[in-house]
Amino acid sequence: MSMINVPDNEATPPLETFDVVVVGAGLSGVGAAYHLTRQCPDRRFVVLESQESFGGTWLTHRFPGIRSDSDLYTLGYRFKPWTGPPIATAAEIRRYMGEVIAENGLAAHIRYRHAIVSADWSPDDKRWTIVAVRTDTGERLLFAANFLWMCQGYYRHAEGYTPDWDGMAAFKGQIVHPQTWPDDLDYTGKQVLVIGSGATAATLVPAIAGDCAHVTILQRSPTFYRTGRNAIPIADELRQLDIKEEWIHEIVRKKILYEQAAFTRRCLAEPEAVKADMLADVRAHLGPEAAVDPHFTPRYRPWRQRIAFVPNGDLFATIRSGQTSVVTDEIERFTEAGILLKSGKTLTADIIVTATGFHLSGPGAIDFSIGGQALDFTDTVTYRGMMFTGVPNLAWIFGYFRASWTLRVDLVADFVCRLLNHMQATGVSEVQPALRAEDQDMPILPWTDPEDFNPGYLMRGMHLLPKRGDKPDWQHSQDYWAEKDQFPAIDFADPAFVFK
Repeated sequence: MSMINVPDNEATPPLETFDVVVVGAGLSGVGAAYHLTRQCPDRRFVVLESQESFGGTWLTHRFPGIRSDSDLYTLGYRFKPWTGPPIATAAEIRRYMGEVIAENGLAAHIRYRHAIVSADWSPDDKRWTIVAVRTDTGERLLFAANFLWMCQGYYRHAEGYTPDWDGMAAFKGQIVHPQTWPDDLDYTGKQVLVIGSGATAATLVPAIAGDCAHVTILQRSPTFYRTGRNAIPIADELRQLDIKEEWIHEIVRKKILYEQAAFTRRCLAEPEAVKADMLADVRAHLGPEAAVDPHFTPRYRPWRQRIAFVPNGDLFATIRSGQTSVVTDEIERFTEAGILLKSGKTLTADIIVTATGFHLSGPGAIDFSIGGQALDFTDTVTYRGMMFTGVPNLAWIFGYFRASWTLRVDLVADFVCRLLNHMQATGVSEVQPALRAEDQDMPILPWTDPEDFNPGYLMRGMHLLPKRGDKPDWQHSQDYWAEKDQFPAIDFADPAFVFK
């Protein structure tokens, strides 16, 4: 039987049983719920979400100007046309998700403020027993399910990553991380120092610069930026022709995917040419005399880290106007009035914003066990980035680095629903991936290749993630164009799947 972690002095709560438990009500979890209702309509499922509402990333982050850095034609679902500007605000994304929930009757399946504490697989009962806690009341709850679907994303929502710099306690102003932005933070007329120059800074700075006395972006190393209009001309033209939104969504989606794939290939094949084009774009926004080197010339090739999209060049407009300045240096220590840099220069500030990334979280930051024995996902090898060797009846949605996260939500959902239907049709109750005979001597590697993609959050947290093999079946390829054809062709007769 499953081991339930309930204190001796606390009564065991009643057990609710489902066919599937979905973890998280962000883009992944809401997408999973939709596909379950369509492709597995006879399955009982519940979505457990730790926050007070749906949205995931788009609920956690509430800093000024929060918006997508992927277009909504691909960040949106394939089944729900997007009709607004391609780069959308968090409020617009949550409104879109709310429509998906309302239009498909998903609200009845979602339990909010349910934080999962542990999950134990019972080899005898062929089910997961999940212990959850109500975040508002502290009440402990028990759920059981034959299949556990992890849709919680890959970072810790409770707090962002802030390095432990020397002297932080001495600073007399406020230190704020964008992930936990205070609702009452007043930056009007203040000197604001933003540490970091990635997508968060590129979003935040244009939103606050007009209200601050001045904003300074302090970066250790530059980021690649792409600019463009926040519009898709072909979408606007098709709407003028009164084309159905479903058709527009599909046409624009395919066009964007094709162009993104072509750009990625060019980044790998002609990195110096792409770099020159991107720096020329920055110079065009800042003016011919702008200091593109060193402030906008990264040390890595394009797409080795995520490229920040700047719609309508708004970040560069604040720099050109003098509202924002950029400093490239390293921090020696914090002072009472700001920061002392290793160059000896000092930066004063009333507010310091640490736009320094997030904490990577493995599959759920949950205490997993199998038959009461602790499960360490880092000891497993991934099957195509969505299942793990030796772990029964569990799938994980992990999106794409160089394309919209939600593209993989739809693909993985198709696979999981097909797997569930296959298990029902063949009368089996357990499945887990296993290395085949020909895979036994395969090199086992980290989750991703640092030479291919190496942002700070991934390098800091690689030790938390499962391993990959050097064969396509045993890694997350990060290639949507290949996976969209490979996933539907996965054969459950493959010895990589062990059914019981």
